[in-house]
Amino acid sequence: MSKAPRADKQPHPADRHDLIRVHGARENNLKDVSIEIPKRRLTVFTGVSGSGKSSLVFDTIAAESQRLINETYSAFVQGFMPTLARPEVDVLEGVTTAIIVDQQRMGADPRSTVGTATDANAMLRILFSRLGKPHIGPPSAYAFNVPSVRAAGAITVERGSKKTVKATFNRTGGMCPRCEGRGTVSDIDLTQLYDDSKSLDEGALTIPGYTPGGWNYRLYSESGLVDPAKPIRKYTKKELQAFLHHEPTRMKIAGINMTYEGLIPRIQKSFLAKDKEGMQPHIRAFVDRAVTFTTCPECEGTRLAEGARSSKIKRVSIADACAMQISDLATWVRGLDEPSVAPLLTALQLTLDSFVEIGLGYLSLDRPAGTLSGGEAQRVKMIRHLGSSLTDVTYVFDEPTVGLHPHDIQRMNELLLQLRDKGNTVLVVEHKPETIAIADHVVDLGPGAGTGGGTVCFEGTVEGLRTGGTVTGRHFDDRASVKDTVREATGTLEIRGAKTHNLRDVDVDIPLGVLAVVTGVAGSGKSSLVHGSIPVGDDVVSIDQSPIRGSRRSNPATYTGLLDPIRKAFAKANGVKPALFSANSEGACPTCNGAGVIYTDLGMMAGVSSTCEDCEGKRFQASVLEHLLGGRDISEVLAMSVTEAVEFFGSGEASTPAAQRILARLADVGLGYLSLGQPLTTLSGGERQRLKLATNMGEKGTVYILDEPTTGLHLADVEQLLGLLDRLVDSGKSVIVVEHHQAVMAHADWLIDLGPGAGHDGGTVVFEGTPADLVAARSTLTGEHLAAYVGA
Repeated sequence: MSKAPRADKQPHPADRHDLIRVHGARENNLKDVSIEIPKRRLTVFTGVSGSGKSSLVFDTIAAESQRLINETYSAFVQGFMPTLARPEVDVLEGVTTAIIVDQQRMGADPRSTVGTATDANAMLRILFSRLGKPHIGPPSAYAFNVPSVRAAGAITVERGSKKTVKATFNRTGGMCPRCEGRGTVSDIDLTQLYDDSKSLDEGALTIPGYTPGGWNYRLYSESGLVDPAKPIRKYTKKELQAFLHHEPTRMKIAGINMTYEGLIPRIQKSFLAKDKEGMQPHIRAFVDRAVTFTTCPECEGTRLAEGARSSKIKRVSIADACAMQISDLATWVRGLDEPSVAPLLTALQLTLDSFVEIGLGYLSLDRPAGTLSGGEAQRVKMIRHLGSSLTDVTYVFDEPTVGLHPHDIQRMNELLLQLRDKGNTVLVVEHKPETIAIADHVVDLGPGAGTGGGTVCFEGTVEGLRTGGTVTGRHFDDRASVKDTVREATGTLEIRGAKTHNLRDVDVDIPLGVLAVVTGVAGSGKSSLVHGSIPVGDDVVSIDQSPIRGSRRSNPATYTGLLDPIRKAFAKANGVKPALFSANSEGACPTCNGAGVIYTDLGMMAGVSSTCEDCEGKRFQASVLEHLLGGRDISEVLAMSVTEAVEFFGSGEASTPAAQRILARLADVGLGYLSLGQPLTTLSGGERQRLKLATNMGEKGTVYILDEPTTGLHLADVEQLLGLLDRLVDSGKSVIVVEHHQAVMAHADWLIDLGPGAGHDGGTVVFEGTPADLVAARSTLTGEHLAAYVGA
C-alpha cells in the first residue's frame, strides 16, 4: 500500500530550474540586459524593428545553446561543424536544447524540392521500391539526385587474407540523364558569349570575368588550339569545335599546367550549375541574356529517368505523386492498405497531414525549395518538429506569422500552443497582436531602435502590456479604419488569361495611380498573379522578399550606393583618389584588410574575433583618417546614424546633394537610426526589406510592386509605412502591394481578393472593389476578418 505524501515535503532540487536566466547581455545593441524567462511556457518578444529582439533571442540564448551542444561532441566531429563564438553575456543559466526555426530561405539548389527538404520524398521512394509495379530497383532508383552508374572491370576487395574480384558494378539511379535531375535544359545564345567579328586579341569574349589579360581569357588566347589574331567567324570547323566544345584536357598554357576545355562546357560548369538566385546581379543579368531554360523534353520536367516514371502504384507513378497537391496526396496515401509497409504509411501520412495542418496543403512535393517565400520556408522547417516526441526543448521562432492571412494565423497559434503543452519552452519573436495575445509571458524591448533600443521596457502578462505604457502597449489595440473617400484610378493595368501556377485563367484590371492591395489566404495565387503577370521593366519596379546578399563587409552605405558620392566628396575636398576612402579598396587597414576585426580560427574550437589593434576597428589606414570633410574623417562619417548624416551632408562644407537624396529615402522608410557602416549581416529582416525599398525608390519606375512590406514591422512602424505608401501614390506613382496586414488592407483604395482557398481551391478573383464594400459584403474570408478588425 502506498504511503500518503507528507505535507512538509521539500521540493525536489531538480524542480528548481524552471527559469532561463539571462544576465548582462550585450550582443549588438543590447544594453546589459538581464531577464528571467519561464520554462515550459510561451514567451513572445516584441518591440519596434531593430530594438534588439533577435539579438536577445537568436544571437544570445539560441546561439549559446547551440554552442554548448556542439561542445559535447568530440573535437573531431566539431571540426566539421560551424564554429560559434560565445555571445556577449555575463551569465546564462537554465538553457535547454534550442531548436531554431528561422525565416532563412531554404537552399536554392536546383535539385532541392519541398519533398527532399522534408522526409516525404525519402519515404515515397521506399514505398515505390516496395510496392511499385514493375519493380525497378531499390529506393535510389526513384531518386532524381542519383545517377545510374555501370562500371566494368576488375574491382578487388581485400578482407583479411581473402581477396574478392568483382567484374562489374551497377547502381540504378532515378536521375534523368538528359537534364541531370534538374527538370530543365538550357540552350546558350552564342552571340552573348562573344563578338564573332573580332579576334581574341581584339577582346572578342563578352562574358563577365573574361577580361583580356585575365587567366580565363588567356586559357583560350594562348592555348595554341585557335589563332588569337583571326576573327572568330573565320574559324575552321575544327577550330570552332576546339574553341567551343573541346573535352577537358591537361596542357601547358603560358608555361603553366592547366586544364583546357571548350567555352560552352566551361560556362555550364561555372554559371549554369549554380542557382540563379544566388548569383551577383551582373552575372545573373548575363545568364538571363545568354541562356534560355526550357522544360526537359525527355522527362517532361519530372527530373526522373524513364524507369522511375514507368513504375506505378494504383496507376500513379512517383512523378505523379510528387506533382499532386499535398492535401490530395495525403488522401491518396490514406487509401493505400498494405500491411507489409504499414509503419511507413503511418509515418508518411503523419508528415503529409502536418503540411495540411500548418496551412501548406496547397504545395506539391516537387516544388523547388528556392521558390518558397520566407514564411513558407519557415513552416516547412516546422513540419519536422510537429510529430516529434522530444519534450523540454526550447523552440525559437522568428515571426511565424509572416506571409499568413489572419485566417491562417489562428492555426499557427494553435500549433505554438500544442508545442508548449507538450512541455516545451516556446520563444517567439513577433509583431502581430493576434499572436502576442496568446502569450503566457511577454518581453517588450525598446524603447526605440538601434542605439535607441536594447533595453527591456516591459516584462509580464499581456494584460500588463496593454496598460504598461510602452510603444507596443500603446499600439496594441490600434485598429486602422476604412477610408471614407478613396482615390480615383488614372488608368488600368490589364491582366488577361493569367495561368501561372494555380491561377485559373484570371482576368483582372489593376487600377493605376492608387494604392491597390492584392490579398487572399496563403497559397491563393497572389504572388503568381502579381509577379507572374506583370513584367518587370523600366516602368515597373518590383521589391520582392528575396534576401539582401551581402557579406559582413557590406553595409547600408555600400548597398544603397551612398558611399560613392561620399568618397567623391572626400576626394575632392582633399585632392586625393576616391579609392582611398573605401575599406574594401586602397584605403583598407593592411592588418585586418579593412574588416575592422581579426578573425582567429582555432581549428576545432570556436573561432574568436577581436578588434584590430592597428586601426582600432576603424577599418582604414591611419593616413586616410588624416583627410577630413567638414571636420570629420571617413570612419566618423560611417559611424554616424542616417539622421545625423542628413544634417551633416545637408549644409555647410560637407553639403553633398547626391548623398542627401539617398539619406532622405533611408529616413523616409524609418531607418534613421541605422549607422551608415553597420554590417548588413547584423540587420533584422524588417530592416533589410526597408533598405531594399529605400534603394529602389530612387529608380524611375512609375509602378511599384511590394511583396509584404510589413514583414518584420512593429505596429508603430506600420503607420509610418502607410504614410510612405501614400506619399509614393501622391507623387504620381502606382503602388501594388501583396499583403495580409489588415491595417494595409483597410488603408487601400482598391482591394483584389484571391481565393477562395489555397492551391487548386484558389486561383480565382473572389472580390474586387473598395475596402468599405468588402467589409459591407463580408462575402469572403478576408472580408470577415477585415470587418472584425475595423469593428464593423
